[in-house]
Amino acid sequence: MLNQLHHIWQTPVLRMLCLAVFLFGAHVSTIGPYQSLVAITVFGLSDAAYALLLMVALAVGVGAAVGIGILTDQRPSRWLMALLASVAMTSGALIVWLGNTPAAFVLAHALLLPVSASLLGQIFAVARLVLAPLPAQDRDGIIAIIRSFFALPFVTVLPLWGLALAGEVPLLRLYPALAAFGGLTLLLVLRGWPRDAAAPWVEQKSGLGFRSALAEMLAPTIVGRVMLIGAIHLGGALAGAVTGLIFAGAGHGPGAVGLFFGLFVAVEIMTSLNAFRLLAYLRRLHVIALGTFIYAAFLILLPVLAPGDAVWLLVLPAGIGGGFIYALAIGYLQDLMGARAGAGASLLALQRIASDGLAALTFGFGTWASGYGLVPVLGGILMGLAVSWLMWLDRARPAS
Repeated sequence: MLNQLHHIWQTPVLRMLCLAVFLFGAHVSTIGPYQSLVAITVFGLSDAAYALLLMVALAVGVGAAVGIGILTDQRPSRWLMALLASVAMTSGALIVWLGNTPAAFVLAHALLLPVSASLLGQIFAVARLVLAPLPAQDRDGIIAIIRSFFALPFVTVLPLWGLALAGEVPLLRLYPALAAFGGLTLLLVLRGWPRDAAAPWVEQKSGLGFRSALAEMLAPTIVGRVMLIGAIHLGGALAGAVTGLIFAGAGHGPGAVGLFFGLFVAVEIMTSLNAFRLLAYLRRLHVIALGTFIYAAFLILLPVLAPGDAVWLLVLPAGIGGGFIYALAIGYLQDLMGARAGAGASLLALQRIASDGLAALTFGFGTWASGYGLVPVLGGILMGLAVSWLMWLDRARPAS
């Protein structure tokens, strides 16, 4: 890991990307847990209206990410797209803060902030280009380190918001902080993101039209694997949805939920930073599979152990399993598109559709059939089936 950290420190672009990912994670950890509360309790949106907003936001976010990925593979425009995303991040927060109306909230969360989410894919696309000359194991190690900066605010920034909001701080105070994170990101892009004409990497543009590029991404051999990776990521979405509900049903308070998440994210970060070491002995997909089965065990045991103190032991499989998955799945998706970094970043958005959609279906069926306890059990089973299918599909592919 020291070699990878040294390489990041010696490479200005990689240092900039780490800081950009941290700011993006701070933005997500600030608004993600509280967005529904702001929508319903502050601006008075109904459950149905908020559900519609989420659907629109998902469509806009995925459309923006895919379109930007294709566009940046066609012509040199990575700096401009990153600039537009950071402007959307900043302006979306400012509109809610200064407008303070339901219309401002809907505009920001259905359009501007989903567009700004494309920045994460652009960050990893640039990382892919910068790291292209390195051996695969070193690339995966550095990508894992960069990704860990996204998780870091969940154990630093998020707990601070929990304390602040518990002390009667209004929910709308989130938005000045979001604007600050967006403004810092915008400044970072302006000052540190390389202009395309002087970019320190070699990139062969795709030469494909929009339809041809989209058709290439949606080829069955590609999209099938993306959907399976999405199913593997199902666990994270379900854990966020049901852990608090299961804890509440078992008599644990809100503080216990926050502590549980903080502990397992800390374990996840440490695991992510060291996951690449296993690549000396195992294929990347096999390490992802190991993490998937470990995370599935956490989900299946969650409703069983929740009533007792033994539930705290689950921070280990949750963090270790998640660390293996999140550290290496990005590289797997990027490799599906070869040297086309923008298209590889677009696959991250398609993977999100799969994971969020499957999580919604699993949550709906599980709560209808039995209750909250069945949801993580179904999620664990689906994760295991998905990674088993993926390993079968890739059984003849070259080791990576």
